[in-house]
Amino acid sequence: MSTNNSGLEIVKIDVKDVRFPTSLGAHGSDALHVDPDYSCAYVTTTTKNGTQGFGLTFTCGRGTEIVVLTIRSMKKFIIGKNAGDIFSDFAGFWRTITNDSQMRWIGPEKGVAHLAAAAILNSLWDLWARLENKPLWKLLVDLEPEVLVSTIDFRYITDVVTKEEAIQMLKDKQIGKADRIKYLEEHGYPAYTTQVGWMGYSDELVHSLCEKYLKLGFKYFKVKVGVNFEDDYRRCSAVRECIGPNNFLMVDANQAWSVNEAIEWMKKLAPLKPMWIEEPTSPDDILGHAAISKALAPYEIGVATGEMCANRVMFKQFLQSGAMQYCQIDSARIGGINEIIAVYLMAEKLKVKVCPHAGGVGLCEMVQHLQFFDYVSVSGTMQDRLIEYVDQQHEHFVDPCVVVNARYMPQAHIGYSTQFLPGILDKFSYPHGSEWKKMIKDGLFPPPDEVELLNA
Repeated sequence: MSTNNSGLEIVKIDVKDVRFPTSLGAHGSDALHVDPDYSCAYVTTTTKNGTQGFGLTFTCGRGTEIVVLTIRSMKKFIIGKNAGDIFSDFAGFWRTITNDSQMRWIGPEKGVAHLAAAAILNSLWDLWARLENKPLWKLLVDLEPEVLVSTIDFRYITDVVTKEEAIQMLKDKQIGKADRIKYLEEHGYPAYTTQVGWMGYSDELVHSLCEKYLKLGFKYFKVKVGVNFEDDYRRCSAVRECIGPNNFLMVDANQAWSVNEAIEWMKKLAPLKPMWIEEPTSPDDILGHAAISKALAPYEIGVATGEMCANRVMFKQFLQSGAMQYCQIDSARIGGINEIIAVYLMAEKLKVKVCPHAGGVGLCEMVQHLQFFDYVSVSGTMQDRLIEYVDQQHEHFVDPCVVVNARYMPQAHIGYSTQFLPGILDKFSYPHGSEWKKMIKDGLFPPPDEVELLNA
């Protein structure tokens, strides 16, 4: 890295349990997540010279305290380390934090342990971009291929892509890179909206939201399904009628079905011409997704999944087996940008389109950087690729995403767009933030249990 290492010793890592009461309005509701409170474990990494990096892992409320405790247990891997040294051997550091001989027993590379590692890693990438005075996506596209590839742990994936292949793929995309950056900065990146389709919304609200987002230029609309077929058909029909035959409908079951149930349910929804079915079954069932993909191919319905895929190894198998036509990486589910880049490279090698999962707290802010990087440096195309957009929780960030005419527009702000505005932690840290104290006192939420209090 070009940054002088002086003063970059990491002296503090602070983590907060931050929750927003989205369940009160049924925002984020789907077949399995009926009452989510959009939340995050929020990490601030501070160096000796005072430079800070901000990172987070998205959660749905209860359980955030467990991620926070796990992050605290990982501090020993980071405190006292020099950030410059970490960046110079990022793959080595990644393996250290994700494969500790004792901590890996509660993973390995999955679950709470990986969510915790992701928050720390995201804060380090934000720190690196801030030290270089660049937006995160620009840091990624400006790194020499050899340096970028050096951040990836290739263990378990060399049967699909090797380090040497990855370097060559990135070098091949140097041609036209400046033109793609110019196009991206002028035109942005296409988005789709899930805001119209939450399961807990009334028909009237869904209709008004469809009209709103059509006026905002959106052509792609996603609806939550999976509990009751008649209700699904009615709601999806209403959205299809509102958006017309020339725009695009996607549906998302959030893991509600068995394999055969998913196939039969989607055959009956096929007349509404959904572009994809997202998470039709268990997120771990690779062969099940492959069977669904094969069965729905004659109906021109693709399968999208990945937001709860645990790691690059599971993504490898999804990509190899034809189990996904749309690869949905998540900025906080797997091990930070290091592992996400590996998935992008495998998807490019196997020619599967990447359409990131977003929404939540900070996910839209983060995944825009990743998809910008993919367009400029990896795939070189926006064809049939979209970034999810949910119009929630952006107001809490210093650098919120900007979507104009249904396209994410790159901004000049440095970092990973993960820093909260002043005062947000004081208001929404759980359970002692001022907003939570008031809501608990008013009876909108129960008081925290002893584990949550211990965590606070």
